[in-house]
Amino acid sequence: MSSRRVFVGAAGAAATHLMARRAAGANDKIRVAILGVNGRGKDHMQGIQSQPDAEVVAFCDPDLGVAEKSAALFEKRYGKKVEIIQDFRKALERKDIDAVTVATPNHWHSLATIWACQAGKDVYVEKPGSHNVWEGRKMVEAAHKYNRIVQHGVQLRSSEAIREAVDHLRKGVIGNVYMSRGLVFRWRPSIGKKGVEPVPPNLDYDLWTGPAQMEPFSRRIVHYNWHWTWNYGNGDVGNQGIHETDMCMWGLGVDTLPTKITAMGGKFLFDDDKITPEVLTTLYHYPEQKKLIQFEVRPWHTNDEGGATVGNIFYGSEGYMVIKGYDTYETFLGQKKEKGPGRKAGGDHYANWIKAIRSRKTEDQNGPVETAHLSSALAHLGNISYRLSRVLTFDPANEKFVGDAEADKMLTREYRKPYVVPEKV
Repeated sequence: MSSRRVFVGAAGAAATHLMARRAAGANDKIRVAILGVNGRGKDHMQGIQSQPDAEVVAFCDPDLGVAEKSAALFEKRYGKKVEIIQDFRKALERKDIDAVTVATPNHWHSLATIWACQAGKDVYVEKPGSHNVWEGRKMVEAAHKYNRIVQHGVQLRSSEAIREAVDHLRKGVIGNVYMSRGLVFRWRPSIGKKGVEPVPPNLDYDLWTGPAQMEPFSRRIVHYNWHWTWNYGNGDVGNQGIHETDMCMWGLGVDTLPTKITAMGGKFLFDDDKITPEVLTTLYHYPEQKKLIQFEVRPWHTNDEGGATVGNIFYGSEGYMVIKGYDTYETFLGQKKEKGPGRKAGGDHYANWIKAIRSRKTEDQNGPVETAHLSSALAHLGNISYRLSRVLTFDPANEKFVGDAEADKMLTREYRKPYVVPEKV
């Protein structure tokens, strides 16, 4: 494993190389490696490859079987080969790689981003930006220290319609906006019960486990089901839900974490290997701003709300607004719920990232690193309240709980060496 000093030293060299290479020709493409190609990484492949001034050059995945399958799909679709690198740390050392996208499991997101920043790479990181509150703040510190463009994968921030919707909220179309709700009603069936198995020969399980605590290999973990256990994932509020926690904060106009959090839920449907709650309701209170966020996770058979099953509802003194998915909003005004402004229009979040890489201006970003930390931390705070079964009081300025050492311990984790998020990035 390369030391932190190697990564830090590489940052200046990589940045110098990047500037020199681009100075040679304005049309030089930004060369991107994708870290994790089993799930969201496939969308990264398509999203980056569709950019006229960027190209995918490497797939990094601890499972060589997954990497080879994705590489074959890439070659069939785009008529070119992509390099396979099992250990992404080798990609970070490469001067001919300008940027990385992170589509690993949640427990790797922050550390991979921090290491990439130290190595002088720009980063597109999937939601949630962090697996816990503390490491999310370290990710923000790394992005700023190394002057990296770190984009959070909340695509709705680049939707023309959703940006218009937020503008309407700011202008008072539904009056004084005092409450937002996040909805995640996804079809989540039982995952059954999976026993312990030998590690598949193509998988570097030590690298896959990374910062998490080592557990015996099981299909209840690898590849997708890690979402439903605390060692690697954060439940559905920390999965699909990050799009909606981000939207709640963005639409309400709050840029800090709440001071009061309470949550209740549990497993009511399936006797399976999931550990995280199937059903979860969380309240986040901002008493000084007189604002409230309510977040709901429901699986399986359920009704929609306001026409949305995944999305947000904003409540104001003059009406309400419904955000559906990533690209649609509707407003309903007055007691008679008369239709107000509404629109459906998407956007290209990858193009926005590439634009910011070119300009080196974080203000060009629609999903800057701060959104990765705050939207993820909101979900983490709700999960901590659920796991401790009590109302929590939080100090957003210091990002610590008030007089609650037990809750404070859950703001971070015990990292497994050498995969440790450093105190000083």
